[in-house]
Amino acid sequence: MDKHHHQHLLLQHHQHLHHHQKLSLAKSSRQSCSEWIFRDVPSDITIEVNGGNFALHKFPLVSRSGRIRRIVAEHRDSDISKVELLNLPGGAETFELAAKFCYGINFEITSANVAQLFCVSDYLEMTEEYSKDNLASRTEEYLESIVCKNLEMCVQVLKQSENLLPLADELNIIGRCIDAIASKACAEQIASSFSRLEYSSSGRLHMSRQVKNSGDGGDWWIEDLSVLRIDLYQRVMNAMKCRGVRPESIGASLVSYAERELTKRSEHEQTIVETIVTLLPVENLVVPISFLFGLLRRAVILDTSVSCRLDLERRIGSQLDMATLDDLLIPSFRHAGDTLFDIDTVHRILVNFSQQGGDDSEDEESVFECDSPHSPSQTAMFKVAKLVDSYLAEIAPDANLDLSKFLLIAEALPPHARTLHDGLYRATDLYLKAHQGLSDSDKKKLSKLIDFQKLSQEAGAHAAQNERLPLQSIVQVLYFEQLKLRSSLCSSYSDEEPKPKQQQQQSWRINSGALSAAMSPKDNYASLRRENRELKLELARLRMRLNDLEKEHICMKRDMQRSHSRKFMSSFSKKMGKLSFFGHSSSRGSSSPSKQSFRTDSKVMQRTCASTD
Repeated sequence: MDKHHHQHLLLQHHQHLHHHQKLSLAKSSRQSCSEWIFRDVPSDITIEVNGGNFALHKFPLVSRSGRIRRIVAEHRDSDISKVELLNLPGGAETFELAAKFCYGINFEITSANVAQLFCVSDYLEMTEEYSKDNLASRTEEYLESIVCKNLEMCVQVLKQSENLLPLADELNIIGRCIDAIASKACAEQIASSFSRLEYSSSGRLHMSRQVKNSGDGGDWWIEDLSVLRIDLYQRVMNAMKCRGVRPESIGASLVSYAERELTKRSEHEQTIVETIVTLLPVENLVVPISFLFGLLRRAVILDTSVSCRLDLERRIGSQLDMATLDDLLIPSFRHAGDTLFDIDTVHRILVNFSQQGGDDSEDEESVFECDSPHSPSQTAMFKVAKLVDSYLAEIAPDANLDLSKFLLIAEALPPHARTLHDGLYRATDLYLKAHQGLSDSDKKKLSKLIDFQKLSQEAGAHAAQNERLPLQSIVQVLYFEQLKLRSSLCSSYSDEEPKPKQQQQQSWRINSGALSAAMSPKDNYASLRRENRELKLELARLRMRLNDLEKEHICMKRDMQRSHSRKFMSSFSKKMGKLSFFGHSSSRGSSSPSKQSFRTDSKVMQRTCASTD
């Protein structure tokens, strides 16, 4: 900190005047002074400033002020006795100090009044041209030798200059203070970094890890800058960026400033939000993502510019894996019939997250394995997928949430983002529960979101009994459960026996709605009802056969424990050949059990798709 913080410059007048007498200032408008500077010399001129009258003498004023000298000279014939000074910077209080200087009365120049005195000396033309060591040179000396060497004093002068624009800017008071602040902040950081360097065990010089994590590297000025008006604060931040102040320090200052200013509920909130967004460093993670979401909420409420909101959405999207569910729950501030939360904004954020690194590859697998520094990592993708599923479950009960918007959020991430579909299934089920009037076609659209092969055992069991799902989806769930059971049975074979050809069945993926044999729209209603009845009967038969399989499996495992002979294994193969889950069993022909079951399953699945479409 500058040791000269409390140092003051004393001004002395060298003319032989009465130094012990004081200038009287009228406190109220149009009130005359009751005391004279010289009691034995009557006043010969009255100066009016902002409604206040100063009864003074011409000689001290014209000896220092070129402006007053010119006014008096122009009215020499009329012997002017009153002068009104319009738009005098700093008002009556500052003029009083300038008048004291003209009379040779001592007073202190400080960081609280130097900007006003600098401006009033220019207004009154109190320069060296009219008197040696005049007010202009005295304030210039104080500004240069005292203020610009102390960051806190520079901030105070900037604060005082807010009401002196544009004159304070034209006189370069603001420019010099801003440059001084930026230079001091940069120098503080450099000095702090050098003071905390240390040598490692290998002899290499590096910064202490504790210092890196503490965030304290000469940033004590952050709180000081928070008192500035947004236009001057913006100029200070831009100057600091040019000087090379660390992005983390810029970000910390922005957070501090926003917390201070945006709690005041002023009429300049929109300008403040838009300005802070433009000042955000380009680097990621220099401000908390919760802070970015807070700015975005304010931007939506205040209806800031489109570019401001899009910039925030892009920044959030680039680090979305750091967000929480509460961050995503942005209230909607439009009309009464709208959704509770702002779905469109969240969708744009998800698109920004998914499109990081550009569209360099169209193949899903290559996108998933991409190690580009700009693309979302596999870990980040999984985190965001879980976050989106939680978000879908939160917004699903909203009665005003259209299916199209629900689908928009659910499909915003690529298919490889989810390795498990339990969260997506839960959100879908909540939507079905809250929107029971959905048509069959809309229910099909919802079920297409879920890959039933990616359900856990618990979620699959729930889905198999979920009457809210379309029948086609239930059949798919049961079919995949059948495949899992067959795989379990297959693993029960001994290593000596050849395994049945079930890998083809395990790899056979059924995507919802991807089967062929859809009915033509021209088919009549009676045919549709007949197919539905057949589907229900087939589904009931399926459940019965599934129960039989479970019982048979238990018995076979018990038998296998008693005997390991090849004769038993041959008998076991014959039993498997008689089992069929999607049609009648038959021992005729030479088809293997797996091929026979595969053909029968395909027919039923095609018929299921046709009847439910």
